[in-house]
Amino acid sequence: MQTSDYISKDVKALSPNDTIFKAQKLFEHLTFTHLPIVEENIYVGSISEADVQIIEEGDNTIANYKYLYNTFFSLENTNWLELLKEFAANDTTILPVLNDKKKYIGYYELTDILHIFNNTPFLSETGAILVVEKPIKDYSFSEIAQIIESNNGKLLGAFVSNIVNEVAEITIKLNDQDLNNTIQSFRRYEYTIITGIQEDEYLNSLKERSDYLQKYLNM
Repeated sequence: MQTSDYISKDVKALSPNDTIFKAQKLFEHLTFTHLPIVEENIYVGSISEADVQIIEEGDNTIANYKYLYNTFFSLENTNWLELLKEFAANDTTILPVLNDKKKYIGYYELTDILHIFNNTPFLSETGAILVVEKPIKDYSFSEIAQIIESNNGKLLGAFVSNIVNEVAEITIKLNDQDLNNTIQSFRRYEYTIITGIQEDEYLNSLKERSDYLQKYLNM
């Protein structure tokens, strides 16, 4: 599924000539943290609800407050992991989307991108979670896959979940429900076992947190 399938145009972007009062009223009916500002199809920035709601001169145009503009945006077909990173980095619930000609075409909503995350095999497939550690210079994902597959397991996903003092913590999702042999193999390859969780206890917790966040954002 392409992320571009989730580009929305339900809420029309603001114009620099719109009044602050109009922006304030829009925010009252939306759960967005920001609204994009577009002039002749060109994205000029976004303005936040927090900034708009403290402006008392409601008849002033948005153009008078360019110093409040935020300029974050995304391009079409950006990977959903990169989108999540941008949402977090900019503390926003929407990301304006530009095409390859830098023209505004809509926006991504955080709840939609979280929906993609919830439906990845890493969360949706049945399996087990294994968390291991090894120095950054020594581990490799190809080696991790080889260890799992040599024990007749299948790798469903893996990511570096933490790095401390040049040691990487890797969280692994696999379809092996009996982790004993796999854990022993990782130890032979000098990986430290942090935890091995059967029956998706870790994933259920992670998915519950993601579902809770979606419910919170939809309030």
